[in-house]
Amino acid sequence: MMKFVLTCGGTAGHINPALAVCGRLKELYPDSRFLFLGAEGKMEMELVPRAGYEIRALPITNISRGKSPKAIAHNLKTLWNVHASRVQTRKILKDFQPDAVIGTGGYVCYPVLREAAALGITTLLHESNAVPGLTTRLLEKHVRRVMVGFEDSRAAYSDPERVAVTGTPVRGEFDQWSKEQAKKELGLAENQPLVLSVWGSLGSGHMNEMILQMIPLMQGQTEFRLIHAVGSRDYADFSQKLEERQLDSAAAGVENREYIYDMPRVMAAADLILCRAGASTLSELNYMGKPAILIPSPNVTNNHQEKNARVLERAGGAKVLLESEFDAQSLLDEIHALLSSPETLEKMSEAMRSLAQRDATDKICGEILALIMKD
Repeated sequence: MMKFVLTCGGTAGHINPALAVCGRLKELYPDSRFLFLGAEGKMEMELVPRAGYEIRALPITNISRGKSPKAIAHNLKTLWNVHASRVQTRKILKDFQPDAVIGTGGYVCYPVLREAAALGITTLLHESNAVPGLTTRLLEKHVRRVMVGFEDSRAAYSDPERVAVTGTPVRGEFDQWSKEQAKKELGLAENQPLVLSVWGSLGSGHMNEMILQMIPLMQGQTEFRLIHAVGSRDYADFSQKLEERQLDSAAAGVENREYIYDMPRVMAAADLILCRAGASTLSELNYMGKPAILIPSPNVTNNHQEKNARVLERAGGAKVLLESEFDAQSLLDEIHALLSSPETLEKMSEAMRSLAQRDATDKICGEILALIMKD
């Protein structure tokens, strides 16, 4: 019986790849045991148990880039939390005795992988972004293997020979629907394009305001349908603004959702997707061959979302717009221009598919198992 510890956290973009890898390992070795380690109070503490796996919480916190007394105090607390998390991790690893420890992103990876490496356990880290984040930079010399999503990313590491290009895993559900079937199940007309606007589980205040400003410009239009994911954080406020401004979403062909629980089906139905540029989202776009207008978040470390997005733009699969480069009217014009050119959309779709690593999950599992056998 093999045992695996997986560590991930903070966002679905870190958690879903870990769940995909875990699921594949379970298929290969049904009698294996799995244990997740995550950060207290973060998204992984809900998503991992929902997927049927055990997870234990560590008291780890992030690093603030600020220089205020509050930021300094926060970082001092984080230093203590790193120590406490390593102590706790050491006890867990000694009790569980895993064959390998795999990290897929998030600051919780640092104490877990550092402690696993110190104990001589096989360690691997997957970095889905085009450029390595702080956690990855701190860990790259300690783990046995770094796995990345893009070939161009290898040059960003001190020892590219220890870096394997695997792609980023995508959950199997993204294979279940054709566009025609998905549109039928969603009650959408097959010949009417669907535009999907999605901005992570919490949503984007900036993009919510853009949609609010677009709705009056779209009154009576039937050229396309728009499904907009508002996000749980701002849904009540968004709904109130719709009422205050007397906006008729239905007359504009817009459906507002708090959260899209059936994302694989809705993405399958979409002809064009408006979204951020987190690595996991981009892997899903590549996997499904979906043309996109990417609007990178300006609030991420090292501007990694724009760097991710530019990889897809250079390949011809996406149009990149920075938040400062458009307003509601120009964004709507961009949507109309793309939808009016099926040839352009098809070329973008082909470019997206050319970047897909459809066997990313198997490649990562192969790296894990090869190192276990070697050790």
